[in-house]
Amino acid sequence: MSITILGIESSCDDTSSSVIRDGVMLSNVIASQAAHEAYGGVVPELASRAHQQNIIPVVAEAIKRAGIDKSELSAVAFTRGPGLMGSLLVGTSFAKGLAASLDIPMIEVNHLQAHVLAHFIKETPDDDHAPSFPFLCLLVSGGNSQIIKVNAYNDMEVIGQTIDDAAGEAFDKCAKVMGLPYPGGPVIDKLAKEGDPKAFRFARPHVDGYDYSFSGLKTSFLYTLRDAVANDPGFIENNKASLCASLQKTIVEILLDKLVRASKDLGIRDIAIAGGVSANSGLRNGIVEEGRRRGWRTFLPEFKFTTDNAAMIAMAGYYRYQHGDFSSLGVSPVARLQEL
Repeated sequence: MSITILGIESSCDDTSSSVIRDGVMLSNVIASQAAHEAYGGVVPELASRAHQQNIIPVVAEAIKRAGIDKSELSAVAFTRGPGLMGSLLVGTSFAKGLAASLDIPMIEVNHLQAHVLAHFIKETPDDDHAPSFPFLCLLVSGGNSQIIKVNAYNDMEVIGQTIDDAAGEAFDKCAKVMGLPYPGGPVIDKLAKEGDPKAFRFARPHVDGYDYSFSGLKTSFLYTLRDAVANDPGFIENNKASLCASLQKTIVEILLDKLVRASKDLGIRDIAIAGGVSANSGLRNGIVEEGRRRGWRTFLPEFKFTTDNAAMIAMAGYYRYQHGDFSSLGVSPVARLQEL
């Protein structure tokens, strides 16, 4: 009998719903929120209100595009956390109501683990592009930077993580200092293609083990601009592309340095990346180049699966369904990773 999972993702500012049947994606609908751009970041209250407006039409559209009736659903998978509490509450509450009305199980999903499992989404039954267990996954986003040893779908060990800021946060905050629009990461990526990555040098952290730190890099970038602008008010505008290229090169090298070390130490050669920053061209090119040099099998997510999406939630739910990992109707969302 087929297993058909409806996924719901509402952890931040994207409302998404997806239907996956037996591991194959039938639909994936995302409603993004443009309102936050004017504020230079996500405003939690605006996000939760937009989720309330979007969630019913998004779920209805996902079921429609999948070509199924809601009575065919086996379970509802939803993001329990981490994320913005107001946003998570909308998705969790809707999942509870839908699961109860259809008398089917609900499945809670860790948003970060779902990013890792996005590599297992199939768009046709013949897709075979997933890494083999165990593999290492570099998970990089606006809120997280982690190296994860993935032993199985339900056995993931974080072996390294940022001790302060995330890589995506470093991109966005440095972009803001330069007067670039939010979100800054994609803008830096675009401008970096036109600049000299060796034009400027910024501080690199010295952190034990496989952990990361990006706060020192941000401070170094800020002081470089402050001192240069004091002597030349047009410095940022005249050097914007090279500043972006140099910043991107530094962040990518910091990320890959620890990943290379972990691969060597653990003897693992299947290497994947995931999360919003995995769309960055510098990181994608860098990991492919390291893979060629070191004999890795590298796995890059499709761009549509790098950002928050419900297909990855449904995929995680599909695996949990097979093992009977269901949630009660009393489950509550969790904003912080440490509480999951």
